[in-house]
Amino acid sequence: MKGGSIRLRLWSAAAISIIIALVIAGVGLRYLFERHVERRVEAELTVDLNQLIAATTLVNGALQVAPAMTDPRFATPASGYYWQVEDIATGALTRSRSLWDTALALPPEKAGDGKRYLTEIRSPQGELLIVVERTIVDAGGQSFRAAVAEDHETVTASVTEYVRELVPALAFLALVLLVAIFVQITVGLAPLEALRVAVRGVVARQTARLDVAAPREVQPLADEINRLLEAQEKALTRARSRAADLAHGLKTPLQVLSADIRTLRAKGEVGLADEIEKSVSAIRRHIERELARARVAPGVTVRAECRVAETAAGIVEVVKRTPGSERLTFMADVAAGLTAPIDEGDLAEILGNLIENAARFARSTIHISAAATAGGTIIAVADDGPGIADADKATVLSRGVRLATKGGGTGLGLAIVSDIVGAYGGHLTMRDAAPGLRVTIDLPRRS
Repeated sequence: MKGGSIRLRLWSAAAISIIIALVIAGVGLRYLFERHVERRVEAELTVDLNQLIAATTLVNGALQVAPAMTDPRFATPASGYYWQVEDIATGALTRSRSLWDTALALPPEKAGDGKRYLTEIRSPQGELLIVVERTIVDAGGQSFRAAVAEDHETVTASVTEYVRELVPALAFLALVLLVAIFVQITVGLAPLEALRVAVRGVVARQTARLDVAAPREVQPLADEINRLLEAQEKALTRARSRAADLAHGLKTPLQVLSADIRTLRAKGEVGLADEIEKSVSAIRRHIERELARARVAPGVTVRAECRVAETAAGIVEVVKRTPGSERLTFMADVAAGLTAPIDEGDLAEILGNLIENAARFARSTIHISAAATAGGTIIAVADDGPGIADADKATVLSRGVRLATKGGGTGLGLAIVSDIVGAYGGHLTMRDAAPGLRVTIDLPRRS
């Protein structure tokens, strides 16, 4: 069986085992009770047989049975309780009135050994009878065979009544055992539930490692996960450091190439300068893209929280000082105490790209808004520029794609924003602002 629930597996296995065990126990108890009733019947019949033998004599070769069998059932025809005495020599029978004018069809006589025998036969009416018989030989060599019988239905009725009372008791026992097994499974799997909650805390960036007190059987798993988390954090730190080192190492060569491009243009080598500038721009885009991805790569960090208004105000102040932005009006509709479930640096990267893009294409106004929702925070940046056609809204999220050359953008802004938002489990949407473009990001607040 692949997948599925451990709890369901344990519960199913326990339920099946309990049902099978109780069925076997019920069959066994029924058999034992039936044996007990049969032994009781045999003991009662033995008492009646001894009384019958004591009341039987052979006088002048004739059987005589004193009226010792006083149980009224022996006097009721076809009552299910019978006795008879047979003279071995002559075959003469003396029998209870319950037999009326019939006789018990006993098995062949056991050579007069004087032992008591228990057997089952059919009555003249076809009933199954339990019979206790014994052959007696006196000192004169005369012998007779005495037998007492009882209808087997008395055993069957007792067993049926016992089973009728046993089944509800076993059903109640099964219910109690299933409840006990459920409690046992719940208690037994509680450490795994605690481990799951701890892992969810790591995924939600609330903790950096699994801080859970687990039993000896589960603790090695928690330790291995913690070692994996530590190794992942170290690997991410090294990757980010290498990305920063790479950017720093390429910064000077790119500046030199930019100076060379200006020199070539000054000498009139415009075509060559354009080719080199394309290559430099591609290298710069790749560097910025990978740096952004390294920064927002999912790591094991404590859950972040930052104030939206303060971060947005800082970005607006920077963008206002860029060339061409002095003509724009920046409107912010953000509550002072509103927070977003994101690192402040990542939010600054998001708002920086969105506001810079809006400033590049806006005619007069940029509107920044944010609001808390039941599940997190929604932040929107809108401009009154030309907007983006519906057919291009998916394409613009691809890296290095620029729908216009205005402002000299790298074509990475919205792609980087999409990466950062996705790393926090959110999503980015674009729609017309009539006029202009409205970009909305939804950042979920993980519990």
